[in-house]
Amino acid sequence: MARLPRLVVPNQPHHILQSGIDGQRIFRDDADYAAFLGWLRDAAKQFKLAVHAYVLMPTHLHLLVSPSDDIGLGRTMQWVGRHYVPYFNGKYQRAGTLWQSRYKATVIDSSNYFLQCSQYIELNPVRSGLVLSAEAYPWSSYAHHAGLRSDPVIHDHPIFWALGNTPFEREAAYRALAEQGLSERELAVLREATRKGWALGSEQFKLLLTKQANRRVSPARRGRPPKAHSATNKPSTD
Repeated sequence: MARLPRLVVPNQPHHILQSGIDGQRIFRDDADYAAFLGWLRDAAKQFKLAVHAYVLMPTHLHLLVSPSDDIGLGRTMQWVGRHYVPYFNGKYQRAGTLWQSRYKATVIDSSNYFLQCSQYIELNPVRSGLVLSAEAYPWSSYAHHAGLRSDPVIHDHPIFWALGNTPFEREAAYRALAEQGLSERELAVLREATRKGWALGSEQFKLLLTKQANRRVSPARRGRPPKAHSATNKPSTD
């Protein structure tokens, strides 16, 4: 079965997952992480992509972004890859692709899942056992949202601003959410949507997306549709 084109919806948050080929490392030292973030910042500005959250892990990366049109997301990822892959290959004397297939993109219902997805991304180093607390990991946007430093890559989303009337209130509220963490069910839902690339949100949200995109945005129901009875097969009413 032919693969559906990647769903991109302007001005809507998207969860992006990009992995290294065969689980290989895509960042090996601090300079690699810094170089990637620099190119991401430049590309996002050039192609009008708002980056709301990110984490760069040794073998993969997550982004939470909102494109301003239907081409900016793809162009940003392509532009970053065209700069970072030759840099990485030259530095480590390797050749060929760095990525495992194409990146995955999941459209997010911001009203219900934005904060969950942001925390899912930023708490990844803790779940993976790389650090004991999110603020201890230098290559994510958590420190920005927690008020520990300002991150030039990040463009805050209105959902984050709604956490409080002042920066202190917003940052305190976000830290409290991070300390609470995500339930196993919330993690499972986010992982499933990310892995399969289907839209994540309420049924109403998916219905609106389906009409807007004129295509399926969630898996089709399994099984055959019920057969309609013809007039000759109707049961007798005598």
